[in-house]
Amino acid sequence: MKDKVVIFDWDGTLVDSVEHIAESLHQAATELGYPALEREAYRDIIGLGMMEALARLYPGVSDAEIMRIREGYSTYFFRKTTTPQNVFAGMADVVADIRKADRGCSVATGKSRRGLEAALGSSGLGEHFDITRCADETRSKPDPQMLKEILLFYGIRPADAVMIGDTRYDLEMAQRIGMPSIGVEWGVHKRDVLGDYDPHAIVDSVEDLRDVLGL
Repeated sequence: MKDKVVIFDWDGTLVDSVEHIAESLHQAATELGYPALEREAYRDIIGLGMMEALARLYPGVSDAEIMRIREGYSTYFFRKTTTPQNVFAGMADVVADIRKADRGCSVATGKSRRGLEAALGSSGLGEHFDITRCADETRSKPDPQMLKEILLFYGIRPADAVMIGDTRYDLEMAQRIGMPSIGVEWGVHKRDVLGDYDPHAIVDSVEDLRDVLGL
């Protein structure tokens, strides 16, 4: 496929950060006395905005308590800097080659703007993206608002772009506005979950992703 614009999720798609996010959530919540959950529960909400993720993990918790957990999460998460070594092998070349082919390249993520800005710089990927959208400045996945804003930036239709992500939230977001999607299996969710959202393709290697993208 030769879409004009390729839109990437960040955590679990471009960057190997899923376990660090899960551990940071675990530490922040249990330190405040909330029960420890199965690791898969923490992994499963990655991709949502933090407020939405915490409300799903701990139903009924007040907004004030969610903010306390969120602050603790930030403390743990930012102790580790995203480096080029945290980028999945081969993905930096994928992003660079998309730009060399004069195709648009952008990010739609559940991360906060603060978190993404730090990671864009320290990962070495930031220069490749025309526009990035975060959950705390628009709406959390699977609401497609951030995709709509990216499409508006480029002045294109949903059919002219493709969303690439590792979670059901990424693919559902694209499905809601008729945008093609590609699921990657090296992050949170696997083929049995990703396949429910009618993706154009599901890949389990960067080489397969390159083939699907026509790079």
